[in-house]
Amino acid sequence: MQKNNPTTTRAWCFYDWANSVYSLVITSTIFPIYYSAVAHNTDGTTLVNFMAFRLESAVLFSYAVSASFLIIASLSPFLTAMADFSGRKKLFMQLFCYLGSLSCVLLYFFTKETFTFSVILFVLASIGYSGSIVFYNAYLPEIATEDQFDRLSARGFAMGYIGSVLLLIFNLAMILKPIWFGIAATNTSLPPRIAFLTTGLWWFGFAQYTFYHLPGNVYHRKPEGSWVLNGFRELKKVLQQVQQLPLLKRFLLAYFFYNMGVQTVMYVATIFGIEELKLPDEALILTILIIQLVAIGGAYGFAALSNKIGNVRALIVAVIIWIGVCIGAYFIRGQFDFYVLAAVVGSVMGGVQSLSRSTYSKLIPATTIDHASFFSFYDVTEKISIVLGTLAYGAIAQATGSMRNSILALMLFFMIGLIFLTMVRWNKNMRPNGLEKAATTH
Repeated sequence: MQKNNPTTTRAWCFYDWANSVYSLVITSTIFPIYYSAVAHNTDGTTLVNFMAFRLESAVLFSYAVSASFLIIASLSPFLTAMADFSGRKKLFMQLFCYLGSLSCVLLYFFTKETFTFSVILFVLASIGYSGSIVFYNAYLPEIATEDQFDRLSARGFAMGYIGSVLLLIFNLAMILKPIWFGIAATNTSLPPRIAFLTTGLWWFGFAQYTFYHLPGNVYHRKPEGSWVLNGFRELKKVLQQVQQLPLLKRFLLAYFFYNMGVQTVMYVATIFGIEELKLPDEALILTILIIQLVAIGGAYGFAALSNKIGNVRALIVAVIIWIGVCIGAYFIRGQFDFYVLAAVVGSVMGGVQSLSRSTYSKLIPATTIDHASFFSFYDVTEKISIVLGTLAYGAIAQATGSMRNSILALMLFFMIGLIFLTMVRWNKNMRPNGLEKAATTH
């Protein structure tokens, strides 16, 4: 297949446009706010019943995120190996996409009476989103040449930020001015639930463009025998290759720790604003919009920075800024401080995510065709770091009674990640094979 084909790369980036509405509407803004409102009891408490447990709603939210990523981290290596063996990477990506988008659509029925079922749907939506991403990421080294990785990865994230902001603005208009849409002002639960519905439809609908143009079987593999058994053999083969790539392993170790901080901040920032700072809903949503808009420039900015000083050094700059964010978050007190901190977060959020993806793509051996399996290690590292990060955040908040103490743990994660990043000695003019030789000869 010809690499850098404009139609193919555009379709690949378009999946970011399709699925990023989940990250913004469900993960960061409307769902957490609506969730907190539903979980708020008439006596002023926020204790909720979930199956046989009774716990704080914010803690349950954190644990739900952890559970979804633990599930996908367990499944991802085996499913990606099966996808590589069968040449059906796009099929697996579609199945997870449809699971996630359908779960978002069903969240339209989220009320106090359906609380437990809705939390389960939230978990399934997260599994669908996360599961599709690993196959999506694995396409990057198959559709583009290495010199385009940073730029294309940044373009995907930027398109995601733009698309998600457009849908969020539409949903915010419906929430703030329901009468414009023929909804009674007293029916406060309907606009947020319609937002969940539109998120699922947007995700499903725009993904069709991606699925139409992305190649289904890049290497024309013709599987013979059991997908499951041969998938295990494929995974074992890739694992043996990973063992021979010291730079890749060091990068994954660094990524594990700094991503623990990045992703936890993304998942709990809104809940922090609600529970700790007591900010109004409008302030929280404005904050998220600031983050998204600034992140567009941040993604391209860090791609340009990596071109000048190299991927790892650019990531080091980003992680140092994240450490500063944690220090600021611990001492934050008011609404204006929250806005300033949001702008800083936006400047590094898109950059660290897009650059991490492209950096890993450069570390994968150029001769491999098992990209989904290789990206499963990246995905598992990401998901386990999110599980531990959100669990640590929730557990510390539950034990100490303050989410500010949890921020100190996040700062520690970033510091450890920074230390491991400095151990990845990357000359921007060298290629992965040369880097691996250099690393193994010292």
